[in-house]
Amino acid sequence: MVSSSREESASDGENSSGDAPETDSKKMFSEGEKVLAYHGPRIYEAKVQRAEIRKNEWRYFVHYLGAGQTCMESLTKALNILPISWDEWVGMDRLMKNTEENILKQQALDKKAGVDKNTKSGRSAHTKPKNSADAKVDKEEAKNVVAKGKKRKADSGIEDNRALEKLIKIQIPPNLKKRLVDDCEQVTQQNKLVKLPRSPSVDEILAKYLEIRSKKDGIMTDAVGEILNGIRCYFDKALPSILLYKKERQQYREAIQDNISPSSIYGAEHLLRLFVKLPELLSYVKIDEETLLRLQQKLLELLKYMQNNEGTLFVSSYDDPKASEKGSKGKDN
Repeated sequence: MVSSSREESASDGENSSGDAPETDSKKMFSEGEKVLAYHGPRIYEAKVQRAEIRKNEWRYFVHYLGAGQTCMESLTKALNILPISWDEWVGMDRLMKNTEENILKQQALDKKAGVDKNTKSGRSAHTKPKNSADAKVDKEEAKNVVAKGKKRKADSGIEDNRALEKLIKIQIPPNLKKRLVDDCEQVTQQNKLVKLPRSPSVDEILAKYLEIRSKKDGIMTDAVGEILNGIRCYFDKALPSILLYKKERQQYREAIQDNISPSSIYGAEHLLRLFVKLPELLSYVKIDEETLLRLQQKLLELLKYMQNNEGTLFVSSYDDPKASEKGSKGKDN
């Protein structure tokens, strides 16, 4: 896993006061309770994992379900990456009881966002109960999935755990993890794409970062430069094979022609996907433990740079190709 609930708790930056409340009258939500939670412009199903008094108010550590969970599963499957947990601490202002009235609010926002609750993009709060026959089919499908997964591992030689023992752990910041999930939702559910070419591109992001590091530590420039060149190389090779969703492949074929490198066309959104895949890719490279630890630190520093400059590196909205086509046709007429 990229992160755990315990790590999320430590990274929250708000220490529990340690004072137990005199009464539970103001504790609106209980551990294990299914709730509705605001995340951005949408409302998702979530489950309360923990509840604590922080800075004299109740805070809840929630695990998102429904559309958000589906998006993570889609991300894992589409990119063939290690799974990501999508959990966070939220205040009472972000949560609602799972009532009929609040479910209607959720459905209204979904409708506004163009999400069809009857599709795989999310689970409706009014899902029809499954009968025994349906449940039996689900169990059989689950067994088949597990069997296929074991076969893939055996075929790829993953039973040899020596490579996985030195797996690099890249702690992706919570804000960037949310971007990964939102990125997945925009492409796979909303049928939108990142408009190309991107500015800044991956090349420009890495060049700017190298410039900043050069001013900061001078003599380390060569070492950092080599790492950044390696990241660029990994990105160019990995993008067409494992970093694109199916709905992005046509766009890739149109954008990458005449030996143009993907790193000069794509931006932070696709570069971030590479960081989730890198631990697995690097686990099969012959690197001594000391070098591996240094590399891990350099990658974390680059991620921190991307987090600190999130507003300028990532797009604020995705492009709707169909809307663009209609607009251009209208002008032509």
